[in-house]
This record gives sequence, structure tokens and C-alpha cells, in this order.
Amino acid sequence: MYTRYAEKGLRILAFPCNQFGKQEPGTNQEIKAFAETYGVKFDMYSKIEVNGDGAHPLWKWLKNQPKGRGTLGNAIKWNFSKFLINREGQVVKRFSPMDDPFTMEKDLLRYL
Repeated sequence: MYTRYAEKGLRILAFPCNQFGKQEPGTNQEIKAFAETYGVKFDMYSKIEVNGDGAHPLWKWLKNQPKGRGTLGNAIKWNFSKFLINREGQVVKRFSPMDDPFTMEKDLLRYL
């Protein structure tokens, strides 16, 4: 999806997090190298926390936006939670970790 829509303005920001089953134990460099074996071309940022007192300010903000709240509260339940943000910087929809990224495509097209 990134390859298809990057020229239209799609940006994917990935933030590794080790708060879920210790699935990201590596260093930032190791995580990036692993992602590259899957052909990842979008922006991969440093490992952060998304829940609790140590949550990164961006994630605190995302979760507290009206459209950023999850169905079971605003905590991130697992890796691969996804937020769709429009060009004005507003969260327009939150997707669960179980949602296939391609299910976002119909919503995404409205904002490109």
C-alpha cells in the first residue's frame, strides 16, 4: 500500500514497542534490519513505549483524540494498532491490531 500511494502523500510512521509479549527486544538497528528483510520502505522510528507513565507524548496525544479512542478505552492493546491521520493532523480513525492494513484503503483514499 505504501508503494502504491506514497506519491499521493501517504506516509506510514512505524514505532516499534516492546510492551507486548516482549516482541521487540532488539536494538533500533536490529529491528530496522529485520523489517527491511520484509521489504519495508516506510519510516521506522526508534523503539518507544505507547502505554503507561513512560508513553511517548505522540502516543498519549493519539489515544486521547476523539477518533483515537479504542473500543475498550484508549490503551493500545497490542502492536500494529493503526491511526489514520488527515493532512491537517487530525486523527480520523483508529484501526485495531487485527485489522489488515488493506482494510484501511477505502478510508485512506478519502484523505489523499
